Amino acid sequence: MLRRVSQVCALRRHYSSSSLSLNDVVIVSAARTPMGSFRSSLSGLGAPELGAVAIRAAVERSGADPASVGEVYMGHVVQAGAGQAPARQAALKAGLEKSTPCTTVNKVCASGMKAIMQASQALMCGAQEVMVAGGMESMSNVPYYMARGDSPYGGVQLKDGIVFDGLTDVYNKCHMGSCGENTAKKLGITREQQDEYALSSYAKSSAAWQAGVFSSEIAPVTIPGKRGKPDTVVSEDEEYKKINVEKFKKLATVFQKEGGTVTAGNASTLNDGAAAVVLMTAAAANSRGLKPLARIVGFADAATDPIDFPIAPAFATPKLLSLTGVSSDAVARWEVNEAFSVVVLANIKLSELDPDKVNVNGGAVSLGHPIGMSGARLVVHLAHTLKAGEMGVASICNGGGGASAIMLQKLCRWSYHASGSKPLLTMYTKNPCPLCDVALEVLAPFLPEMTLKKIDITATGNEHLMRLYGYEIPVFFFEGQYLMKHKANVPLLRSALEQWRNSNC
Repeated sequence: MLRRVSQVCALRRHYSSSSLSLNDVVIVSAARTPMGSFRSSLSGLGAPELGAVAIRAAVERSGADPASVGEVYMGHVVQAGAGQAPARQAALKAGLEKSTPCTTVNKVCASGMKAIMQASQALMCGAQEVMVAGGMESMSNVPYYMARGDSPYGGVQLKDGIVFDGLTDVYNKCHMGSCGENTAKKLGITREQQDEYALSSYAKSSAAWQAGVFSSEIAPVTIPGKRGKPDTVVSEDEEYKKINVEKFKKLATVFQKEGGTVTAGNASTLNDGAAAVVLMTAAAANSRGLKPLARIVGFADAATDPIDFPIAPAFATPKLLSLTGVSSDAVARWEVNEAFSVVVLANIKLSELDPDKVNVNGGAVSLGHPIGMSGARLVVHLAHTLKAGEMGVASICNGGGGASAIMLQKLCRWSYHASGSKPLLTMYTKNPCPLCDVALEVLAPFLPEMTLKKIDITATGNEHLMRLYGYEIPVFFFEGQYLMKHKANVPLLRSALEQWRNSNC
């Protein structure tokens, strides 16, 4: 008996020891599909299929062996009609091992971000070394519901699954947009302010796309052609192009006819898409020779009255800053999900955020809001677009009065290089590979400025590369980080070279 007690005490001392610390967690790669408009370009694929595209792209771009992925968490909100265990479907369709455990996460709009947070916790605690996390949604394929039971006289009334399970406040029996109206009234946020914010979101998104800001995060989606027609490749968000500026401020309010402020223009839309990241402990990334994009600094959840869900990020954000010990002034960028324009305006006001640092490349109002994906999309975007050393915070409200927030710090993309040195361009290839030969011809003008290293994925010892890239070659990595595949993208390479030359870390 005394021996048993001593064993328990020893365990207690072990787990409370100050000598133990949590693992640092890094984002090694991050990818997302374009976001399709409702019943449009991506509607032919369900959420698991879109999730598979994002997972496959994230794993490919990480450079890690797919067999090393220990577990997968994927957010997905309206799961009806998607089939059993959507996250498991996405993982297996992405080519991950059948032995990979998978969990589907539902925290409404915060699902994708919460999946990343929960995966980070598992890595911090040492339960896993490599994980994939993200979110997915196909709002175009959500079914209508018919209650089970005797069919009533006069017909059966169907319920829209999107509205019923995705966009309705069950406590106040109203649409989420009505909660937005409540927030606008409480904080004195006008229709004009919301319209101006929404128009700026469209302008920022358009400018960002034209400048190639999103190119590094996008994983194109191939839609199989029907009846002999060619496949369609979707590689750009649809929603930001669908705006009529002349009619924008004349749109009718949707949720409150008299004195309302929320319209279809200044609210987010119904969309399809998926996003995923490969997370590792810093030690696991280092042991594999991988160069992470960013590190997870911290994360926090908060909640308030369900009707006040639009302002819930204003509770999660200070909690996050307090937990991390980072001041608001030290945050270079804020991503606040644009469920409605009033959400961002309210949180800028309540959290005293610098508007010039908020959603600098637009947000969900103009780009789209596939609800299970959006939280993960914000993380993907920050991981790619923060500058080395900068910290960014992404926050997202969710139905029921909740919110999640996460802080990243961008890591230096390239190591210090002496004057006159050349960056390393790695090409994964095989022999023969006609596409690889064509790609090198296109890149010929740039090759004198780089050191080219060719790796044959079919060579003995490279079996993990064959599993990773298969017939997707050529695949190019620039200084240890994914750059492009299938063909030579000259603007991407030119941009990478320019950034490398100007790198000071």
